Amino acid sequence: MKRRMLLQATVATVAVMLSMPALADSMADAKAVVDKYASKVSAWDGPTSGPKGATGKNIVILAADMKNGGILGVVNGVQEAAGALGWTVKALDGAGSIGGRTAAFGQAMALKPDGIIINGFDAVEQKPAMEAAKAAGIPMVSWHAASAVGPVPEVGVFANVTTDAMEVSKSAADWAFADAGGKPGVIIFTDSTYAIAIAKADRMKKEIEDLGGTVLEYVDTPIAETSQRMPQLTTSLLQKYGAKWTHSLAINDLYYDFMGPSLASAGIAGDGKPVNVAAGDGSESAYQRIRAKQYQAVTVAEPLNLQGWQLVDELNRAFAGAPWSGYVSPLHVVTSANVEFDGGPKNSFDPDNGYRDQYKKIWGK
Repeated sequence: MKRRMLLQATVATVAVMLSMPALADSMADAKAVVDKYASKVSAWDGPTSGPKGATGKNIVILAADMKNGGILGVVNGVQEAAGALGWTVKALDGAGSIGGRTAAFGQAMALKPDGIIINGFDAVEQKPAMEAAKAAGIPMVSWHAASAVGPVPEVGVFANVTTDAMEVSKSAADWAFADAGGKPGVIIFTDSTYAIAIAKADRMKKEIEDLGGTVLEYVDTPIAETSQRMPQLTTSLLQKYGAKWTHSLAINDLYYDFMGPSLASAGIAGDGKPVNVAAGDGSESAYQRIRAKQYQAVTVAEPLNLQGWQLVDELNRAFAGAPWSGYVSPLHVVTSANVEFDGGPKNSFDPDNGYRDQYKKIWGK
């Protein structure tokens, strides 16, 4: 009996020793990714040539939901960039529902714009309307209308603008893994209404599991209904998992807008567990929570204002019959340690890389 117990103990010890290098490697890999994307963004790596700015254009922005900080940030960037070109911009709010977006698209078509910007919803969702716009010869560009960057020719999108969504997801998961010392218990929040949301959530799940962490639950809940759903959902998940729930990973900051009160009611401090991490988009409220260390530690931010400028540049290229720029905008892992640079004082990721002057130079402004 003693020999058997000794043998079992030896096997267990060897197993632990063999796993240590693997854990160390996983931790090193995760930290390297986080360090890469948490650094300052000071060099312009976008286009330096393109068609001169068109004049007198009227464009429409179709926003999925203006309550979403990411979508609103892009709208602001488009308006700023279009102003530099002297274009007229009208933003229509889909108000967070398919019906609302369908109605907004119908209104946009009635306005007979020179160009349309799809902002924050799947291109396929409004395929009939997009086919009508394509048939009418109206150029369209988009933000987050597909999971990949670049043209979406099947629905007439000249260029889809986004960061690399899979890198956003990977870096969020890597931060959580490293922060948990290689032993995270993760709950992932996503919304199956959007293909890009599912792709991001799947990537986070794969990354956590590949590194050796645990995904406790994969929660599909509509982002447009977070104000109603998240308070009770948070309480239920706390009751179900308790201390096993060390980190949350969400496809958007909006999930955390309504989680704090439930966590506080459970006696959890603002910097306690679960630690909340968002794989996009870097909303104003997320920056405020991170700065105050109140129920969010990280957002993987997109340069929303820059992306608004890129959308205008891509639309200008479409007007000129030129190819899309090929530019993939940078992402940024925002923490309390770096929240004050690259636009942080304005509660946004606004790279200090001179992008406004670069685009104006291309446009001849």
